[in-house]
Amino acid sequence: MSTNSVPLGLLTRTVSSTKAATPYTAPLWLPGGQLQTVVPALISRPGARRPALRRERWTAPDGDFIDVDWLDAPFGPSAPLLVLFHGLEGSSQSHYAQAILAACAQVGWQCAVPHFRGCSGEDNRAPRAYHSGDFTEIDWILQRFTKTRPRAPLYAAGVSLGGNALLRWAQEQGAAASQRVRAVAAVSAPLDLAAGGRAIATGMSYQIYTRLFLRTLKPKALRMIARHPGLADPQRVRRARNLGEFDDAFTAPIHGFRDAADYWERASSKPHLRELRVPTLILNARNDPFQPADVLPVASAVSDWVRLEQPAHGGHVGFAQGSLPGHLDWLPQRLLHFFQHGN
Repeated sequence: MSTNSVPLGLLTRTVSSTKAATPYTAPLWLPGGQLQTVVPALISRPGARRPALRRERWTAPDGDFIDVDWLDAPFGPSAPLLVLFHGLEGSSQSHYAQAILAACAQVGWQCAVPHFRGCSGEDNRAPRAYHSGDFTEIDWILQRFTKTRPRAPLYAAGVSLGGNALLRWAQEQGAAASQRVRAVAAVSAPLDLAAGGRAIATGMSYQIYTRLFLRTLKPKALRMIARHPGLADPQRVRRARNLGEFDDAFTAPIHGFRDAADYWERASSKPHLRELRVPTLILNARNDPFQPADVLPVASAVSDWVRLEQPAHGGHVGFAQGSLPGHLDWLPQRLLHFFQHGN
């Protein structure tokens, strides 16, 4: 694990009930990055109650909408608020989101999950979707949260695609990011999108992940093209066999990129990590099937505001612990500890 010191004094310490930060270690019964990725998505703790949520629909600047799921519990106006940006084709029902929502409820933090367009169970209306470098979308969403809860200390975390997009927002904002949020965290973010695209385009990763993503991405894209004829070539979308081909046929052209290579290069957060000026945790397991360990950043490649954490194990947004069937407490506790204490 490599770390950089994070300037302290900016993080709230209003809640002190989370566990001390401890390095992640994988249970003996869960070996390897693939199992450490897949099994946590299937974990359901016996008797565990899913957090109660309430949904708000927000109108986007272009007239479209997003749906935001909030913890449905009484919180004071000054309770800390964690905004969680989900990953590719994720939602508030994703395993990591449910774990983080539950942990926030336990310590008295409000938590909200804004859904990227088309990810809340209803197709969006505008001729645009979402992507890994969508910092303008992140910006208006965070602005809305500051207006919604002006007295709440605001924190933001992003998982996978949402983590990279959040980092790109903080990079574009520079010093202004700390005027909006106290700190940010990116979990299993594909910091190098081209390397990530190659990693899941072949072998077992293709069979497990790429096919799963395309199963929902392609029908949504085709429905959008049907609503907006000429937006993209539906035949190329149908023929896409991996995320590179899908991004080349759909994601890139509808969002103003030349092609998938241009999109991946411009949207990747790795080249801009020295520009971060807000306390930032970047957590990547070194056996993540989505991001090869040899492309993860080193301490010299990031600013002094960044803490890099790169455990040997954990998979992609996995980090399960405990005896069978396991639990997902480690990641939420790690995030809350960082937000409260800065380390």
